[in-house]
Amino acid sequence: MYSKEGDLILGGMFLVHSEYSSLELTFKNDPRPISCEGFHIRYYRDVLAMVFAIEEINQSQDLLPNLTLGFQIMDSCMSQIKAIGGVLELLSGIRKPIPGYKCHSGSMPAGIIGELMSSISVPMARILGVFHVPQISYGSVLSSLSDKLQFPSFLRTVPSSAFQNMALARLMEHFHWTWIGMIISDDDLGLQGGQDMKRLIEKHGGCVAFTEKVHLSYSRENILRVVHVAQSHAVKVIIVHSPEVHVKTLMDVFSEQNVTELVFVFSASFTLTFGLFNRVTWKLFNGSLGLSPHATKMPDFEEFLAHLNPSRDPNDTFIKLFWEKVFKCKWSKSEDTDTMTPMENMGRFCSENQTLDKKDFHLFELYDLSYTYHTYLAVYVLAHSLDNLMSCKAGQGPFMKGTCADVNNLQPWQVLHYVKNMNVSIGNGDTVSFDVNGDAPLAYDILNVQILNSDDVHLENVGRYDPRDGKGVTVNTNSILWAKFSQVPHSVCSEDCPPGYRKAGREGKPVCCFQCIPCSHGEIKDPDDCIQCPKHQWPNGNHVHCKQKVIEFLSPDEPLGQILIISAALMTLLTASVLCVFIKYRDTPLVKGNNRGLSYLLLLSLMLCFLCPFIFIGQPRKLTCMLRQTVFGVVFSISVSSILAKTIIVVIAFKATNPNSSARKWLGWKTPSFIVFICSTIQVLICVVWLARSPPFPELNIISYKDKIIIECNDGEHLFFYCMLGYMGLLATVSFIVAFLSRNLPGSFNEAKLITFSMLVFVSVWISFIPAYLSTRGKYMVAVEVFAILCSGAGLLGCIFLPKCYIILVRPDRNTRKHLVKKD
Repeated sequence: MYSKEGDLILGGMFLVHSEYSSLELTFKNDPRPISCEGFHIRYYRDVLAMVFAIEEINQSQDLLPNLTLGFQIMDSCMSQIKAIGGVLELLSGIRKPIPGYKCHSGSMPAGIIGELMSSISVPMARILGVFHVPQISYGSVLSSLSDKLQFPSFLRTVPSSAFQNMALARLMEHFHWTWIGMIISDDDLGLQGGQDMKRLIEKHGGCVAFTEKVHLSYSRENILRVVHVAQSHAVKVIIVHSPEVHVKTLMDVFSEQNVTELVFVFSASFTLTFGLFNRVTWKLFNGSLGLSPHATKMPDFEEFLAHLNPSRDPNDTFIKLFWEKVFKCKWSKSEDTDTMTPMENMGRFCSENQTLDKKDFHLFELYDLSYTYHTYLAVYVLAHSLDNLMSCKAGQGPFMKGTCADVNNLQPWQVLHYVKNMNVSIGNGDTVSFDVNGDAPLAYDILNVQILNSDDVHLENVGRYDPRDGKGVTVNTNSILWAKFSQVPHSVCSEDCPPGYRKAGREGKPVCCFQCIPCSHGEIKDPDDCIQCPKHQWPNGNHVHCKQKVIEFLSPDEPLGQILIISAALMTLLTASVLCVFIKYRDTPLVKGNNRGLSYLLLLSLMLCFLCPFIFIGQPRKLTCMLRQTVFGVVFSISVSSILAKTIIVVIAFKATNPNSSARKWLGWKTPSFIVFICSTIQVLICVVWLARSPPFPELNIISYKDKIIIECNDGEHLFFYCMLGYMGLLATVSFIVAFLSRNLPGSFNEAKLITFSMLVFVSVWISFIPAYLSTRGKYMVAVEVFAILCSGAGLLGCIFLPKCYIILVRPDRNTRKHLVKKD
C-alpha cells in the first residue's frame, strides 16, 4: 500500500503490475499472498496522477482550504482476488479485513478512485455499492456498470462502452470497411461489448467475419488458432476490444507469423502503451487506429515527474521498482520493497542521488495522457464534492430537515450524494458531470499510431467522436499514416457491383458476401438493389439514375417525316397540274367523253387525299386526332364513290347506245351525283357517330416501348375505325368488280380498263396496309398509314389520269371524236 496521512482520505485501486502468480491451493496450509509481477511504468503513471492532483489540491487556497487530503493506494495486480482484498482492507482499516468492521485510526476513505480494468471494477463496485462508498473509475467502460440497481455507487470519468461501440461502428462506416474481424477479451467487457458492437456494425452495413476471444490465461495453442482464423478470413481490419494485457501474447504471435498486412482498430479498453510490448511487435501497431477518452495536458505534471526521487516520498512502495527500470540497476536491500522484478544485466546498485533526465521521459509515454488525465479528473471530482459538503450551512443542507454532513463522522452515502450531483469545471476548461447512470458523457479522440523509427512513437489525433454534438465521427483522413498501405485500406468480402448490377446473396454467407447480377430492364442500382424507374423515366446507359423517356411521334423535323411531307406536297402539285390540264382542255373529246364533272370531283378529292398526311405528321393534338381518320375516310370515300359513279356511267352509256333504250334516262349529271352523294353520306354518318360516341384523343403510350413515350392518337372505339375502313373497302371492291366486268366494252369506253387496274392497285395497297399497320407501333404505325394514303392515291391518279394526260399533251392527234368512236 502507498499511503499518506491527511484530514480526509481518498482510497485508490490501481493496476500497477500487469501480471500475478499464485500457488495452487492445497487446503492444507494458509494460502500465500499473490505475487505481483510485470511492473509497468505506464500504469504507475496513473498512480502519480492521483498523487499529483492531491498535492495540487492541498496547495490550493480555494479548494478545501482548511483541510488536507491524504490517500491510500493499492495495487490490484490484474487480480480480482487481490482487488477485493484491497477494497475490504480500505473499508476495514486493517491488513486482515473483516467485512463490515471498521478499525480506522483516522477517518475511513471518503471515496475510492479506480479501477482501470472493467473486470476488476465489477467485484469492487458490488462491495462498495453495499456500503454506498463512492467509486470513481478512470478507465472501466463496461456498459453494465451503468446499471444503478447493481452498482449504485459506481461512477466514471470516461464514457460507457455504449458510446465507444457506436464510435467504432461509425468509424467502420466512414472508411467503408464492411468485412471486419473482432478480437475480444474473454470476460464481461469483451462478451457484452462484442455483441453490442457486432449489432451496431451490421446496422451500419458492415459484417463481422469472425469474433475470437483471448485472455492472458490462454495457451499458445489457443492463440495460434486465433491467428489462423484471422488469416483464413482474409480481413484487412481487426477491431481489438480487450485490455492490452490479454492480447499481448496474441500480438507477439502475429509478429512471429509475419501477419503484418492488417490494420488494428483498438477500442478504448485497449491502452496504447508500447512499453508492454517488445520492439518487434511495435511494427504491428504502426498505422493502426485507436479510441481514447478525450484528454488535455495537466499543467506542471511533467515538472512533478521530473522531481520524482525515492527520498522524496519514502512511503511510495512503487518508486524503487520504477527506479530500477529507469536506471537499470538494483537496490542493495531489495527486501525493502514488497514486490520486486527480476534484475537482468544489472551490474550496479541504485542510488537516491540519481535524477531523472528529459531523455528518460519517453518511459512515461506522455504522448497519450488519456487514463492518467481521467485519474486526475476523478480526484478533482471527489475534492470538489468534499468542498461542497464542507461548505454546507446548517438548515440549508440536502439531508433530512436541511441538515449537513458531520465532517467528524462522515458517512460515505453523504459523499456519494454530492458526487452524483457534481458539476465541476477544472482549471484547464473541461467540465465534468455525471448523468443518472453515473457516466461522464465526454468525447473520444481517434488516435493514429505513427512509428517513424524504432524509438519514436507518436500518437496523432486524427478525429473525434462526441455524442453530445450530434455530428458523429469526424476524421481528418489526410493526417493518417497507414504505414503498410499507400492509401486507405480496402476491407470488403465482395467488391461493389458495377453500374447496372445488383447484389444477390450467397447461400450460407453474410450479407456483405454477395454476387452481382444484372438489373432488369427499366431498373437502376440504388445503391445495393435495383429499383424500378418511374413510369415516365428510363435508366441511363450505366443504370445509375433515371432519365426522362424519349418523347416520340412522327415529327416534321426528322427525315422520315420530311420525306412523307415532300411526297405529299409533290403528289398534291401533280394532281393540281392534272386538274389544270383537264380544265384547260375541258372541251376536247377525251375530257368530255370521260365525264369531266366526275373527273374534276375525283381530282379534287385526290388533292384532298394527298393533303391528309399533313394532319398525321406532327405532335398529336385533340383536334388533329379527331380529324385524322375521319377526314381521310370521308375524302377517300368521295374518291372511290366518284370512281364507282364513273364505272356505272360507263355501263349505262353502253346500254343506252340504242336510241329507244330506257337506260338513256339515267344518263346525265344526276345519276353520278346521286351515287357520289349516297355513298359519301354513309361514310360521313359513320364518322359523325364515331365522333359523337367515342372521339379519338391524344394519349401517352408508355407500354409499347420501355424506353420511349409515344404520343399517339387513341382511336376510341376501334369498331368505328374498322367500320370506316371496311366501308371504304366495300366501295373499292364494288368499283373493282363493276370495272372488271365492263373492261371488255368497246374502245370508246376503255376507261373501264384503267379503272379496273387502278382499283386493283387501291385494294392491294389497303389489304397490305392492315397487317403492316397492326404489326408496327409509334411513329412507324402513322408512317405506314400515310404511306398507304399516298400509294393508293398515287395509284388512282396514275392509272386513271396519266394515260389521258399523255394523249392530251403528247398525242393530241388521238384526242379526236373520230378516234374515240371507232370500233375495236
